[in-house]
Amino acid sequence: MRITVEDCLKLDAFHGCSVLSCARNCDRRVRSVSVLDEDNLDMGVERNGVNEQMVITHFWNNKDDIDAQARAVSALGRKGVAALVVYLNDNGVKSVDARVIKAAEESGLIVITIYDDGKVSYSMLIEQVLDKILYGHNYSDNILNNTIFHLLNFEKHSNFPLALKEAAVFNDYQVALMTAEFNPILTIETRDIVTIDNLIQVARKKDALHPNAFTKLPIGDIVSYWGFINIEDQKYILVVVDNEDNYSATEMKKLAEIIELAIGMWKYTPERDSRAEFIKSAVRGDLSFCYTLLEEAGLKGMQFPSVFYTRGIDHDDFFDILENYKKKYGFSTLTMTDSNDVYGIIYDEEGKDNEVDIKQACLEMYEQMKSGRKDARIFHVTGMETLDAATEGFKLINKTWNYVEIVFPFKRVFTKYEMSMVCDCVNLQTGGTSLKKMYLDLLEPFTREVSANKGKLLLDTLATFVLDAGMNSNKTAEFMEIHNNTVQYRLKRINEILGAEITGNRIIPGLTMALAIKRLEEV
Repeated sequence: MRITVEDCLKLDAFHGCSVLSCARNCDRRVRSVSVLDEDNLDMGVERNGVNEQMVITHFWNNKDDIDAQARAVSALGRKGVAALVVYLNDNGVKSVDARVIKAAEESGLIVITIYDDGKVSYSMLIEQVLDKILYGHNYSDNILNNTIFHLLNFEKHSNFPLALKEAAVFNDYQVALMTAEFNPILTIETRDIVTIDNLIQVARKKDALHPNAFTKLPIGDIVSYWGFINIEDQKYILVVVDNEDNYSATEMKKLAEIIELAIGMWKYTPERDSRAEFIKSAVRGDLSFCYTLLEEAGLKGMQFPSVFYTRGIDHDDFFDILENYKKKYGFSTLTMTDSNDVYGIIYDEEGKDNEVDIKQACLEMYEQMKSGRKDARIFHVTGMETLDAATEGFKLINKTWNYVEIVFPFKRVFTKYEMSMVCDCVNLQTGGTSLKKMYLDLLEPFTREVSANKGKLLLDTLATFVLDAGMNSNKTAEFMEIHNNTVQYRLKRINEILGAEITGNRIIPGLTMALAIKRLEEV
């Protein structure tokens, strides 16, 4: 519950206390308690100056230094400390100096004094304040007791979601249960301040989940708590949202535990996550199961213009870019995260007029995702419509992604054109056919007509020119870290050895295949 300084003043530990400054601010919230009695007062302020924290002190080490006390009070006020409780003692600070009170007033700090007669110790005050913070005003106001009452009312409620909804409405919090892939299964939204979708976007970017504990994640003025729970040996994500920041972190984490226990007592089984099953089936190329899930996943009547697989992209950057393009062009996505890898499907309503726009948007988006990231690798098949084509796209990606990097080591974004060509090369290479020999024989003059070292040098230059530099001599020079004149000389020599102009339209297709197969053979 929300506990204020005024609530604390009613506790036995504060009997006979005096409020010396900022009494008008006694509605200030108290979240925690700490003790300031360090030798170094500045260090003590730094350690204890926490927003909405009640700080207790005797000023033992600065009992005669009024200036130091005033500086400490000013600093604590600036840090948003809820209140400073000063214990008065005949052997220490006997009264708070007027200069200290003035500093407290100016910085907005509540200063409370308690006479130290040996009856009210630090531990007693801390215990009473923490009890107040943790357990609230009384039994009926306690979020945990209220939630238990509603969740275990088996006579009134016919199922677990109804019981949880009433508990959430009554205590002003929100709940979401979702799969490990962030797909919501059960959502109870009691306020419009923030949606579960908004929370998911932020949580993904901030990597909010801890494997063994519930994590606090503030989003603007909203405070949410995230953690994993197990239901029938399956891992799920449970999110609890404190709408008005009324409760302590301990209360909210205990609340999550109570909800998890209630799930077991109700024998609640989450609905199948059909959207997660859909993308998993698409990635593994199971077209028939995808069609089985199409309507259940809410994807009937959709077209699928692009599928992708990414590696080496920071999740924050990836989801930021993805969300920006979704908002700008109005398409939707399904994603599946596996460690740092992400598989995805882009889909949109069938028959919409922006098919070309979405295609171009996808191409731009993938290029932006690679920007400034040397380790980024993006494999996509774009420019489709049907589910059949989408699953075939994933088959192409899965079959070629590790080979296409070998053939094109300097590229970071790979399209269906590079992957299709590499797929043919892989089939030729692994097939061991005479067709593979025919392609490799195109490069045979480099071992027969010149020395081995010179032949390798020329062949490397040719491969870089054709496969990496897009037949641009300047880029070839840049990749090989040599002068462009050297590249031009080598290309002229290569033409002589091959007896053909390598940039000719009839020459380049076979030469590209031969060079790609050779790179695969070398690995």
